[in-house]
Amino acid sequence: MAELAEYVEGLPNICGQEAEIKETLQNRASTIYAHETHIPFDRINSACAIALHMHQPLIPAGGWDLPTAAIISNLQYMMENQGIGDNHNAGGFHWCYKRIGEFVPQMIHEGKQPRVMLEYSGTLFHGLRKMGLHDVIDTLKNITCNHQYRHAVEWLGAPWGHAVAPSTPAQDFRLHVMAWQHHFAAIFGKEALSRVRGFSPSEMALPNHPDVAYEYIKTLRDCGYSWVLIQEHTVEQPETGHGIEKKHLPHRLVCQNSAGESIDIIAIIKTQGSDTKLVAQMQPYYEAKSLTRWELGGKSVPPLVTQIADGENGGVMMNEFPGKFFDVSRESTGSNTPMLNVTEYLEYLFGSGVKESDFPIIQPIHQKAIWTRFKAGDGPEKLAKVIEELRKEDHRFHMEGGSWTNDISWVRGYENVLGPMEEASSLFHEKVLKPGIPPSDPRYRNALFHLMTAQTSCYRYWGQGQWTDYGREICRRAVDILQHDF
Repeated sequence: MAELAEYVEGLPNICGQEAEIKETLQNRASTIYAHETHIPFDRINSACAIALHMHQPLIPAGGWDLPTAAIISNLQYMMENQGIGDNHNAGGFHWCYKRIGEFVPQMIHEGKQPRVMLEYSGTLFHGLRKMGLHDVIDTLKNITCNHQYRHAVEWLGAPWGHAVAPSTPAQDFRLHVMAWQHHFAAIFGKEALSRVRGFSPSEMALPNHPDVAYEYIKTLRDCGYSWVLIQEHTVEQPETGHGIEKKHLPHRLVCQNSAGESIDIIAIIKTQGSDTKLVAQMQPYYEAKSLTRWELGGKSVPPLVTQIADGENGGVMMNEFPGKFFDVSRESTGSNTPMLNVTEYLEYLFGSGVKESDFPIIQPIHQKAIWTRFKAGDGPEKLAKVIEELRKEDHRFHMEGGSWTNDISWVRGYENVLGPMEEASSLFHEKVLKPGIPPSDPRYRNALFHLMTAQTSCYRYWGQGQWTDYGREICRRAVDILQHDF
């Protein structure tokens, strides 16, 4: 079967060939890394894993007039307006998006065993292409597809538009997840997509409303993901409601909905901390060096210390990461604490006789309070009543999900953006999904592109002002397309 075109009628290839994507995921190999990397898993004490998250939103800033300005990458706006704020960092960001594609070959040619996980948003991929920064994509293609290097690099899936799961309508979030897979396959090839097994949620946000959490995990499982990155304080133990005890072992995230249905996925825990500083200084390696093997399912296994951070933000990531990555790649090679990527680690773990059923069970935060009063199967109306009761009794109780920081709500204070977002989402459902417009229809792709671009978390995270204006404007365009083209 032929590879996918990267662009269709001027837009990134984000939909239309779902059958090919599904076939690719269904026919993939059961193992990817273990037979290629040959780490002495039965002898090592521990291991570490790092992931780099890269993102730039698309904004209506290609011109002075907001209603008519072209939608461009925020990176392009930074490049063209370097005298404003931190925009002078644009060149540094460009290098950060590309450099891991230079670091990995350098280390492998030295005879070392580097490892890195990468997560790039769809809006960033599109923005880089439209800016003509093909050097970034070419360098990333080399480490993704070249047999010399690909064992050292694991790509993680993501929502195409960097949408936050707890406050994005479930049907839209599914579209983001599928669009990213589509776009990634169009850039790097279907074989490369077949090796993407883990998912990295935007802002590490995990829905904790039972029905939303269930749909979130169902989306990931339906789209072929076998594990997801989870922030430690967004989950709890079902029996006690307390936090996780053995953070450096895989867990099983179980989500149950109000209808009594249950679904689960492997959860890899990212511990709390100053993310960019921890990854830039390769803290996971130094923490892992202090650990020895733990018991899991009656077997002795090495713990895996895992961290993810923005790969471009902040001076410490820009300046300190390269040297520390080289140091740790060299020092860890052949040691009792190697660098491993998560899917590689899981393959070794299952190869040693550990089963998924041996993993400790966790659930999203605040759910123990619900299950104490609510019986699964009692339906959404009873669930809503229980949630309202709990909210009144405890001001700390919420169903807005958890993310990398509990100081930010992705809902409160952003009604002027969420209203237009909800209007665009509702219209997309009514005009596109409900009538069954095929995803191969150019109108579908255009409407989807604008809907997902509008749902980028940046329009809420950066507070009121220019960013919320950007968000509302893209929503306006999405609504206009949906009202006039269908």
